[in-house]
Amino acid sequence: MTTPTIGVLALQGDVREHLKALADTGAQGRPVRRAEELDAIDGLVIPGGESTTMSKLAVVFGMLEPLRAFVRAGKPVYGTCAGMIMVADKLLDAREDQETFGGIDMIVRRNAFGRQNESFEAAIDVAGIPGGPVEGVFIRAPWVESVGAEAEVLATYDGHTVAVRQGNVLATSFHPELTGDHRVHALFVDMVRHTV
Repeated sequence: MTTPTIGVLALQGDVREHLKALADTGAQGRPVRRAEELDAIDGLVIPGGESTTMSKLAVVFGMLEPLRAFVRAGKPVYGTCAGMIMVADKLLDAREDQETFGGIDMIVRRNAFGRQNESFEAAIDVAGIPGGPVEGVFIRAPWVESVGAEAEVLATYDGHTVAVRQGNVLATSFHPELTGDHRVHALFVDMVRHTV
């Protein structure tokens, strides 16, 4: 398959930027807002945004269980920032009623790198991505406190895990879609191609 169809969860967050990054890496991106649209995609990006809002909207729009089933079925999923929070099996500093889709055996701390005014950019070496560091944009970003035996740490920053993969689920604390460097998206598109 040369052109996989990859959805971007469009309940809340930076959807447009992910659609452009996917197009630039040879995939056909499409927004996903309803459960039935999951049947028409080969993989899914869960964008950055606000994880508690995303969680609530997933419940309101009847997407929570279909998204969990999509992940459990082994479909490729990539979560950035809030998306990393949504694919974590466990959270720290979350509201008691916050739901996740799961997929990676990790504990994630929300807003670990600080508030909005503490956002920053940093060069991040990501395992499996050739060509040197990628530019990571961290906006109220989480970090990974710990990972289970099946999860592979792909990158760290300042002693904290910021990129993880477990099977067909990839997650980064940072926003590669906000830079002109789409190598992380290319890695995900390649994961999708090898799955379908």
